[in-house]
Amino acid sequence: MIARLTGKLVETSADTAIIDVGGVGYLVHVSARTLDALGPIGGEILILTELQVREDAWTLFGFGSAVERDSFRALTSVQGVGGRLALAILSVLSPDELARAVSQRDKAMIGRANGVGPKLAARIANELQGKLGVAGLGASLAPTPRAGAASDALSALANLGFKPAEASSAVNAAQDELGPDASLDALVRLALRKASK
Repeated sequence: MIARLTGKLVETSADTAIIDVGGVGYLVHVSARTLDALGPIGGEILILTELQVREDAWTLFGFGSAVERDSFRALTSVQGVGGRLALAILSVLSPDELARAVSQRDKAMIGRANGVGPKLAARIANELQGKLGVAGLGASLAPTPRAGAASDALSALANLGFKPAEASSAVNAAQDELGPDASLDALVRLALRKASK
C-alpha cells in the first residue's frame, strides 16, 4: 500500500498530478482543492495517498489532508461511488461541507457534483450518517491545511482523538502563527495547545 509520496511536482492536469519520487513519476488523481493546494510546478510536496487496486488497473488517489482522505474512504464505501466520483464530490464540497450536508440530509448540496443524481445523493446522505465529523453548524469552516507538515500534524491530532473540524482549525491556527516552513514537531505542539483551549 502506498500511503504517501514526497517528491517534486512535475506536471498537473485538470484532475491529476505527476510527482517525481527518486526518478519515478507517480500519476496521482486529485480533487480540485488538493490541486490548488499543491503549489507551483517544480516544488517539493508531500501528498497523502490511497491506492485502489482493480482487476484492470491500479489507481493512486492523492489528498492534501487526512480529513480529505477519510472523507474519500467514506464516500467510496457507498455503493455506486468510485474513486473518481468521490474526487468530483470533494472538488465541489470540502470535507466539512460534505459532513454538514450528510448530517442535514441535504441531497441538493451533495448533488452539486457532476455525476451525482438525486438517488445517489440520497444514498450518500443515508449511508454516511454519523460516519463523518461535523463542524458546529454555526461555526465558520476552517480551510483544509496545505500538503506537507500541516497534513502530518492534522493526521497526528486525528490519531489523538480530535474531531476533524477541531484538528483542522487548530493546525491552521498554528500554521498561521508559525508560518509555512514550520517543522512538524513545532506545528503539532502548538496545534495541541490551541486545540485544548
